[in-house]
Amino acid sequence: MRRGALWRLFYRASLADHAYKFLFRPGPEGEAVSLDCETTGLDPGVDDVISVAAVRIRGNRILLSERFEATVRPEDARSSSEAIKVHRLRERDVEGGEPMRRVLPELLRFIGGRPLVGYYIDFDVRMLDKYALSLLQTKLPNPQIEVSSLYYDRKYGNAPPGTTFDLRFASVLRDLGIPPLEQHDALNDAVMAAMAYLALRDMKARGVRIRRERSGQGPPPTGG
Repeated sequence: MRRGALWRLFYRASLADHAYKFLFRPGPEGEAVSLDCETTGLDPGVDDVISVAAVRIRGNRILLSERFEATVRPEDARSSSEAIKVHRLRERDVEGGEPMRRVLPELLRFIGGRPLVGYYIDFDVRMLDKYALSLLQTKLPNPQIEVSSLYYDRKYGNAPPGTTFDLRFASVLRDLGIPPLEQHDALNDAVMAAMAYLALRDMKARGVRIRRERSGQGPPPTGG
């Protein structure tokens, strides 16, 4: 049995509220959800979610009419000045939001058992897992589709020694010809990640690679 399947069995056995068993049932065939969170910082151990957005993908379509958006009022952490410069959400901008313990149930119903798509999606899921563990006594079981790994495969999968790896989101969008929306807005980032996913999936199906230039070598991607 694959490691991912074993973890899903463990999470299901750990589930505290059986009303959430739907998370362990496969989502509709051909569907996924692109997800993004804005946070008070970059440490899942101490930081909180302040904004979350998700949009459904069905086949080759991004369903903007089927999206989820929420501003979240953090209960413990406060955004650092560095984080505010990135996402531009001040304390007064989020004080009218709901706490994550109220946002999460609705978000989980929106996601269901669909795979989660994102740019370094592991971080977003780790942030949500903090709240899921409190609500469900288990982590999110959804499969994850990492955009940076798909991009790495299409551009650097057969790279020779001496190749520089540039996995910045802006570089991904530029190479795929995706017009950049304003970044570090949860919905915009979720939509752009969905666009990148569909483009990269199509390239893989057609056996197309992204052209690259040779230079000094860097590290491989860390996304799942």
